[in-house]
Amino acid sequence: MAATLTQERFTGPEWLFERKFDGIRLLEFKQGSDVRLFSRNRLPQSIPSVAEAIAKLPIDDAILDGEVTWRGNTEYHVFDVMWLNGRDVRSLPLEARRALLDGLPLRAPLQRVASLDDPKPWERASTEGWEGVIAKRRDSSYEHRRSPHWLKMKCEATQELVVGGFTDPQGGRVGLGALLVGYYVPRQNSGPTERESKGDQNDFVFAGKVGTGFDTKLLLDLRARLDTLEVAKSPFTKAIGLPRVRAHWVRPEIVVQVAFIEWTVHGKLRHSRLLGVCP
Repeated sequence: MAATLTQERFTGPEWLFERKFDGIRLLEFKQGSDVRLFSRNRLPQSIPSVAEAIAKLPIDDAILDGEVTWRGNTEYHVFDVMWLNGRDVRSLPLEARRALLDGLPLRAPLQRVASLDDPKPWERASTEGWEGVIAKRRDSSYEHRRSPHWLKMKCEATQELVVGGFTDPQGGRVGLGALLVGYYVPRQNSGPTERESKGDQNDFVFAGKVGTGFDTKLLLDLRARLDTLEVAKSPFTKAIGLPRVRAHWVRPEIVVQVAFIEWTVHGKLRHSRLLGVCP
């Protein structure tokens, strides 16, 4: 079962949260004293300390799911069970499967993945330098697919960016589709241009689109404000990948705070979302 990446941040009684470890996925198959370890794509793995610890567990057979890390010591972080003592438990709700794991006497390097009780676990992840958190529905069965019942919230970077345009809304959306944002860098050329002689020596670089993080009121308020700033031509002076249709250009006066996972190799925001409009 694989988690689906989400840009949303939420909590609720139907969800539990776990730390996302920065390791590799490891599936364990135990039959008596025979233990086999596989990566997520079913490649055999040789980790003697983990195999020996699983072999010593007082159970006849099991299939466990988890993640192995090597920071300091090898650790196998077990977060799910698919089979236990001759029984296929994949159809049980997650909370029932976690209860089965609670009954296993896991000893180092085996470690049970605990649930998080923080009101905003993604903030703890950022503070403590984790890769992120996984949100899981308490009633979810174990599915062999990338499931919307497991959601991956990766830690984000934040940056202030300047709005240079926006796209039209589509479908049932109102106000605008996405903001077109950028940042300034010193212009590098062989001599001053007419613009530079007027004091503008920066390039305005297109950084990508921001299309999530809005509520209806903000969409409408922003559109009204942007309409007063509309200009005929794009203000971006370095702009690879600008939309060709349904785009509007504005004077770059509005600054927004944006969260994103990382910069792409092409210098664009990956998985961006709006945090707010700067005063």
